[in-house]
Amino acid sequence: MRNRYLDLLRFLAIVRVVVYHVTGWATLTLVFPAMSVMFALAGSLMAASLTRSGPAAVGRRLRRLLPSLWVVAVIFVPAMLLTGLPASFRLLLWLFPIADPPANHWGALALSVIWYLRDYLWFVLASPIAFWLFRRAPLPTLLAPYLLLVAIETGIYPAPPVLREFGLYFGAWLLGFAHHAGMLRRLAGRVLYPVALALAVGGGAWIVAHPGPRGYDLNDNHLGNALWSAAFILIVLGRAPAGIAWLGRSRLADRTVTVVNRRALTVYLWHMPFVVALTPLVDVVGWSHQDPLGLAVRVLLVFVLVGLVALAVGWVEDVAARRRPELIPGGPAVRLGAEAADGIGATVGRAVVPAQRTAGEAASVEVNAR
Repeated sequence: MRNRYLDLLRFLAIVRVVVYHVTGWATLTLVFPAMSVMFALAGSLMAASLTRSGPAAVGRRLRRLLPSLWVVAVIFVPAMLLTGLPASFRLLLWLFPIADPPANHWGALALSVIWYLRDYLWFVLASPIAFWLFRRAPLPTLLAPYLLLVAIETGIYPAPPVLREFGLYFGAWLLGFAHHAGMLRRLAGRVLYPVALALAVGGGAWIVAHPGPRGYDLNDNHLGNALWSAAFILIVLGRAPAGIAWLGRSRLADRTVTVVNRRALTVYLWHMPFVVALTPLVDVVGWSHQDPLGLAVRVLLVFVLVGLVALAVGWVEDVAARRRPELIPGGPAVRLGAEAADGIGATVGRAVVPAQRTAGEAASVEVNAR
């Protein structure tokens, strides 16, 4: 049975990501550190899969992750090749993004969110060993990514970029392990709240002392991001409610959460091309890039366009999960095929584009969209 509270967190994280990329509001990263929450939720699911299936869970996770990326690649890679992207063997990274897939200039902006799938892939591949270590030494395993990141950010250990990524987000993934194991839920309040407060104060102090090009945006600050996000995850997962019956009382809200969860990868992968494409319209109609009406219209248009894409290709996520394909998940829907076995910043104008990150680079650049 699905945990609707976790579904709600994933829904909020996806919506927050889209709104942030349209508006560029740095405050959103502090109020809801969505990427770390998404990695924590994915880590919890990975731990559950490893508990049930052992190392075979790696293949199952990749089976659910990659097909949605392949749909994007089928459309965008030929378009990039026709607009100047040189052909090379590195194009195979669009099939299995163990490193950053190649892209031309516009593709690097429109598909900049691919870094999340790259990191997700790394973490899935590392999970069998990490889970083995976690079950034998949970606290040292949980602390390791954060200690690694402290060493990197303070200059003690000039690590390669891949290790910085592990320091930044693998801690959240491991907190997902702890959530699955029940460790966070069992923590007494006299332990959980002081630890969360210490992490938030430490992360907040580091953010204030080391502001990035966009001020206090978590995406510009690795260590501050990791610590602040860890505090947030401890609270939202460690004190998760037993249930959220109120969600089920609203058919529209319940269905919306279900749809976004079942189409999370589609929304994540496809929203950024529309953000990039719509931003120049701000100049065409003469709005300020921070005009509330203009921002609201763009947010609405992005969700509408992503919704249309989800209707067209979102069923790929159903096939990848070995569910019966549906046009609109979560209720009576038009079936697309026979039943199968049932079984996740640069700025363009002012829209935030998470720059095509080389491993370890979370910084973003300002791009003139005119």
